[in-house]
Amino acid sequence: MVKLLMIDNGYGVPQDKAEAAKWYRMAAEQGAAEAQFNLGLLYDNGYGVPQDYAEAAKWFRMAAEQGVADAQFNLGVMYANGDGVPQDYVKAYMWLNLAAARGKSEDKKSRDTVAGWMTPAEIQEAQRLAREWFDKHQ
Repeated sequence: MVKLLMIDNGYGVPQDKAEAAKWYRMAAEQGAAEAQFNLGLLYDNGYGVPQDYAEAAKWFRMAAEQGVADAQFNLGVMYANGDGVPQDYVKAYMWLNLAAARGKSEDKKSRDTVAGWMTPAEIQEAQRLAREWFDKHQ
């Protein structure tokens, strides 16, 4: 993982996002959650790989399922905006709510913004899904 960070950030080696993507992919395919998240970032921004929101969402989802709060946040935003996934406020709220559990104000603000676009029944459903996810991963 250290080599990945060095390549990705240009520490002691030329910064090469395509090379970083190659190494992140190898680690991500073996289940490394942080590598999955970082690969998602590369696809989300088009660094070293073609920009592809659907591919970014795929890698964010894998990391989010493993409890990476930043991936949960990014996946929630993607559902809120319909970037790479169908727009779905219930799923957006669910993922943002899980990310907000770590206490970052940005996560809570984004979750509350999405809640403003939802019915009370949708919020209740999203909260139920978040509780189920949390209970399953405890």
